[in-house]
Amino acid sequence: MPRKPLHSLLAATVLTLASTCAFAQTVIIAPHAPPPPRAEVVPPPRAGYAWDPGHWRWEGGGYRWAPGHWRPMHQGYRWVPGHWAARGPNWRWVPGHWA
Repeated sequence: MPRKPLHSLLAATVLTLASTCAFAQTVIIAPHAPPPPRAEVVPPPRAGYAWDPGHWRWEGGGYRWAPGHWRPMHQGYRWVPGHWAARGPNWRWVPGHWA
């Protein structure tokens, strides 16, 4: 019977780590600044949705354009779009989020 508490503790630890890792985000670092944003035609407002503007993604050693899209609203929050921020000689992607 001494194994049962150990197995329970191990299972609880694994579940805790798994749930913590599920919310982990990849940190994206680029060696140089992104190009200027592209001009986008923002569609008319859409009830229940927030517009997430297009942005440059770092992919395969270069920047690729990701067009804007609608995100379902979260009641009581506003959408803060993702953006690139200079970090020393590199650039880091700050993901969009609800605030």
